Amino acid sequence: MASTFFIKNNGDSAFPKKGHSLATSKRKNDEDLGGNSKGRAKKPNSKHNEEISSESETESTAEQNEREGEDEFDETPQEKKLRLAKVYLDQLREEEEKKAEQVSFETELVAGRLQEELLEQKGKLQRCIAKDLLAPDASEIRVLRGHQLPVTCLVISPDEKFIFSGSKDCSIIKWDIETGKKLHTIKGGRKGTEARHGGHTTQVLCMAISSDGKYLASGDMNRAIIIWEPDTCKQLYKLKGHRGAVSALSFRTGSHDLYSGSHDRSVKVWNVDENAYVETLFGHQDAITGLDCLSRERCVTAGGRDNTVRVWKITEESQLVFHGHGGSIDCIQLINEEHMITGSDDGSVSVWSVNKKKPLSTVKVAHGSFGEAGLEQPHWVASVAALQNSDTVASGSDNSEVHVWACGQGFRSLQPLFSVPVPGFINSLEFSTSGKFLVAGVGQEHRLGRWWRQKEAKNGIYIIPLKRRSAQQEEPPATE
Repeated sequence: MASTFFIKNNGDSAFPKKGHSLATSKRKNDEDLGGNSKGRAKKPNSKHNEEISSESETESTAEQNEREGEDEFDETPQEKKLRLAKVYLDQLREEEEKKAEQVSFETELVAGRLQEELLEQKGKLQRCIAKDLLAPDASEIRVLRGHQLPVTCLVISPDEKFIFSGSKDCSIIKWDIETGKKLHTIKGGRKGTEARHGGHTTQVLCMAISSDGKYLASGDMNRAIIIWEPDTCKQLYKLKGHRGAVSALSFRTGSHDLYSGSHDRSVKVWNVDENAYVETLFGHQDAITGLDCLSRERCVTAGGRDNTVRVWKITEESQLVFHGHGGSIDCIQLINEEHMITGSDDGSVSVWSVNKKKPLSTVKVAHGSFGEAGLEQPHWVASVAALQNSDTVASGSDNSEVHVWACGQGFRSLQPLFSVPVPGFINSLEFSTSGKFLVAGVGQEHRLGRWWRQKEAKNGIYIIPLKRRSAQQEEPPATE
């Protein structure tokens, strides 16, 4: 049996091996298809193998790059925490530095403002801007005409949008500064005609407006003070009590307390909110021609022919008397709480301190003189103005010129800056709060009389721009 087993295995078997049978049948099929079938069968296999090889290479390259990236940015949790902590600390440091810079800037700004406020309260604030002012061209000066008779007084609204002017023709006109147009006219007339016009019945001599623009006050030759609403020009009420012409008015800054000066030689204090009289102050020996006040409860006055300047301390019920001019003192204006400027018909302009009885500085014959040789007479100084808390002041006269002056250190000198030609009597001057322009009220006659007349002059308002040397002018530091 054994031999039979091995003989069967070595000979042709009825059941050939599977692999041998498949290979033999495949070869036979290929031979039946022809000689080229073998090559065509091999090409697809080759191409398929090549594609598999390319994809494998791409995948391996991507995996390698990914592993390299992971190796490059791979970090432990502790390292990640440390890195994030450093980034956070850097952000905090930047924020703190910005905050420190902001706080430092704000601190310096507040400190500067507090210093200015302190100097202002002490009356020693003096912003140095005069050196940067330039004389305007004649073509830049605007003229507003509407009054029939000389302009005697004017005020600028706190927002610098309007001008209110009073005249010997009994009228008050509200002007738009930007356009130069009349917005409203409060007409006047003869005594007994008040019911028809509701205005003044004689020459308007003085005006004042409150620092918040709520009230406008005007005084006339008939001893009347009229309170108006500036927005509508509607009359609110009249204040009566003076026995002479009301020649000067001023509101205390930050309040509705009104001070009035009169030819009856008295100063009266009024509460406009309550439409009430408060008190009367006596001391001048002649008609009061000028008055001014700021935020303190005191005012300064010019006494005309008594040749004195007085400082009235309201709460203390006392007064200080100053001498210095050789003629009638016709105008006065506060520069700050401690210094003031005056003008006189002796032709001089003086700067005073409330702590000294004599002027700190005086310019004699400030506007020149007229007349034959040996008989010269100085031109009267009819008006003065001061840009508050600065070193810039101005004066006007009948010589048809406005002079702008620079105050020296400590207000101990006056230096001329430039002159602006304005034909006529310059009866009123006022700087805008911002210092961008100066307004002059001009007439053919002096505001307080008719001593002589300039026929070539025209009654009107002149708006004089104040140019600076630099368009982007930084405010210079305040000096004491």
